[in-house]
Amino acid sequence: MDIEEIARFAKIKGLSLVGTGDFTHPKWLSEINKKLEADEDTSIHKLPGKTVDSVGFVLTGEVCTIFKWKKNSKKIHHGIFTPNIETAIQINDEIKRYGDLSSDGRPLLNMTAPHLVEEVMAISHRNLVFPAHIWTPWFSLFGAFSGFDSIKECYQDMSKYIHALETGLSSDPPMNWRLSNLDKYTLISNSDCHSFWPWRIGREANVFEFKKICYNEILDTLRTKDTTRLKFTIETDPAYGKYHWTGHRKCHISFSPQEARKFGNICPVCRKKLTKGVCQRVEELADRPPFTRPTGTPGFMRLLPLSEIIATILKVDSPASQAVWRIYNSLIAKFGDEYTVLIEAPKDKLLEIVDPAIADAITRVRTGSAYVTPGYDGEYGKIDFNKDSSRKQSHPGRVQQLNLSDFC
Repeated sequence: MDIEEIARFAKIKGLSLVGTGDFTHPKWLSEINKKLEADEDTSIHKLPGKTVDSVGFVLTGEVCTIFKWKKNSKKIHHGIFTPNIETAIQINDEIKRYGDLSSDGRPLLNMTAPHLVEEVMAISHRNLVFPAHIWTPWFSLFGAFSGFDSIKECYQDMSKYIHALETGLSSDPPMNWRLSNLDKYTLISNSDCHSFWPWRIGREANVFEFKKICYNEILDTLRTKDTTRLKFTIETDPAYGKYHWTGHRKCHISFSPQEARKFGNICPVCRKKLTKGVCQRVEELADRPPFTRPTGTPGFMRLLPLSEIIATILKVDSPASQAVWRIYNSLIAKFGDEYTVLIEAPKDKLLEIVDPAIADAITRVRTGSAYVTPGYDGEYGKIDFNKDSSRKQSHPGRVQQLNLSDFC
């Protein structure tokens, strides 16, 4: 997608602010520089000639550091926020010494995690570095295959510059609340900036309340974990994520943490090692029981993408189906954007546009009663509206869905 398409689909989703993604790629940075104009007071970038309520952009990127630590190979993904084109160029000039920035939107850098933070923060104190999708088995801070057991181990003396953690699709705030050593960090939820599928924009998001949208306000909120400004995060059901449970995709085997331990994390079909899921990895590091909520934490709301809901009801394989988009577009035309459909649209008004099965599915997702068969080993979870969700029975260690009024 180009910048205009990102802005268009972000507006359809209901977002007022979105990350550019991949500013480390020279070609994409050139397009950002050509097509976006920065407001000098706010450091928010917009397409020129658009209205004041048009979608704003923050310069964002993701990189992968690969390095040896105690004779083991570590592969960690990091998100980076930067205020303007000048600092983005400086970051690129620095990190290109460690990898080929033109080879991928998420470049591989031969440098340690603390070294990356040191270099980025030396360029500007207004930069922000944070670990991305911290629980996925590969390429993450706490990943079962190449991660660490603590933030201090990973970032060492640069840990003082780490203020936020991106939880990823396969975990949500209640899972992260089980680790007391994460209490001081701001938990954020972002979409996949590398996907070319437009419906993946805004699957997860952060809901801020500012008098004026400003990069410095965002930065200060994330650094201080200010719940008066970061109101809540929008999360997919963590079971929807591709690595929620432990399993083996090739053998169509998946297990809860308890079941996986019974099998010694070995696939009972092929006898190979299972891909350890996020749920099990959280259990290994947790020092609190389920349902523990620390004080001073933003709220959260669980949703599922509208296109996925419609596709499930229509029993089609992909949200890209024209049948899905006809219904999707009719709902957007009526209610304005996807978040309004998912969160606010009354059921009787939905029934004026869609059939009862789709209206019922949307309200079930809203109230947390939609069942999701957990994803595992790279397979997304499956929405199943034929099952009644009981979170305490079906997904041990997870909490009941919350209402919007709990956050505001």
